[in-house]
Amino acid sequence: MPGPETVRPETVRPAAVSAHGWGWRHAGRSTAAVHGLDLEIRPGERVLLLGPSGAGKSTLLHALAGVLGEEDDDADETGSLLIDGAVPRDSRGRAGLMQQDPETQVVLSRLGDDVAFGAENLAVPRERIWSRVHEALDDVGLAGFPLDHPTSALSGGQKQRLALAGILAMRPGLLLLDEPTANLDPAGVLEVRDAVERCLDKTGATLVVVEHRVSVWKDLVDRIVVLQPGNSSEPAVLLDGPPDAVLEQARDMLAAAGVWVPGYVPATRERTGTPNSELLLTAQDLAVSRERPRRRGFKTILPVPAQEGLSAEVIAGRALTITGPNGAGKSTFALTLAGLLAPVSGKVSAGVGLADGAGNDPYTWKAQQLISRIGTVFQEPEHQFVTGRVLDELMFGPRHLGHGEERVDELLERLRLTHLVDANPYTLSGGEKRRLSVATVLAAHPQVLVLDEPTFGQDANTWAELASFLSELLDAGTAVVSVTHDQEFSAVLGGTEMRLESRAYAEADAA
Repeated sequence: MPGPETVRPETVRPAAVSAHGWGWRHAGRSTAAVHGLDLEIRPGERVLLLGPSGAGKSTLLHALAGVLGEEDDDADETGSLLIDGAVPRDSRGRAGLMQQDPETQVVLSRLGDDVAFGAENLAVPRERIWSRVHEALDDVGLAGFPLDHPTSALSGGQKQRLALAGILAMRPGLLLLDEPTANLDPAGVLEVRDAVERCLDKTGATLVVVEHRVSVWKDLVDRIVVLQPGNSSEPAVLLDGPPDAVLEQARDMLAAAGVWVPGYVPATRERTGTPNSELLLTAQDLAVSRERPRRRGFKTILPVPAQEGLSAEVIAGRALTITGPNGAGKSTFALTLAGLLAPVSGKVSAGVGLADGAGNDPYTWKAQQLISRIGTVFQEPEHQFVTGRVLDELMFGPRHLGHGEERVDELLERLRLTHLVDANPYTLSGGEKRRLSVATVLAAHPQVLVLDEPTFGQDANTWAELASFLSELLDAGTAVVSVTHDQEFSAVLGGTEMRLESRAYAEADAA
């Protein structure tokens, strides 16, 4: 692959956005995701788009990117939405979209090729493509990786920055970011935010960013636009103005709508139960990796561990929170605890009560034995969806385990999914997908719950409800293992915090 070259600086023409009475209803939905949107965004303007989970923020970004409804024949669109006076589908290349789930945008096996992919599809001259690739990787803090580094070996946070690099390499006039920092550690958040600022200062591109937490982007944007759900009879835009004015004038209103106002932490249920001492899982001196051992002749080549020397206990009614920087192996460790990955070395053992005759190694359990004992919520919710309807998704586990379905209605109500029972899970917002993935696991009544970034995509209200619900489960004796960068969430659950670093960890009491 070519190295960086010196080429003549490129210019970017910032895009203008215009919406007049625009609305969108997804197929299979009785109400619109967005209704009656009137919005003008001037070229070069920087806009932070806020609103409660399910307000249609991601729907609007997908529409501007020209990718909404491509296979949605039963969807309904009203009004007009234009980029530089043209329909977004006819303006591809003008807008670059980074989606909530970076996995959906990693398309090639090598890092450099993946960043170059978008620019190649725009027919950018070859001599410019690789200059852009090197520049974009440097902007997002991935310049230290070789261009042939396998994308499959990147962590979730690194893949998120890789997706951003691919967008930056296309030099879009409209940069669309859908919760770009949701899965990043604090250092990674600043890296991405600073990379976006450098890009905007360099190109003058227009920015529309969706983020539940305001503080990261407040000082970078010119405007804050707050949307309300499409089922409201009021105009789609609830508030629109300079950041300080919007936050000062409508702080209480924004907090009530679920917006993460700086300095505001929503009230949650306090823990009341006393954890028992039943040991459900024990990890002893684990080395973990997502890669499998390889055979070379008569030799078995073990993978290089993402983390090693890990020991932990999972106790009934107690939380274990796994924290640390991106790429430290947090998700890999959690999936190994959950019996979904085999350790490179060391051992995960189930206690007598959890094993209940299935054997003491969770990795050897059959699928039905595993999901009724250890429920896992993946970092990417779509990876565990198996049906085309929310209600069927929730009933799938209980039906296959021979359990009753009496808990389904409770889960739908507690996790704010009742109005979505007939919706396709893949059309939900990021926050709704996350809550559905939690609900499907809980429907099987596991004794251990393993959650990877459970608060991703949640507004302040749904965050508080989810945290309070998990607090209740802990008090009822369920063990909760969570991978998170969310310190407020860790504080609500209490228990033990296990921080992973590079091949090391530190343990602290978070109770």
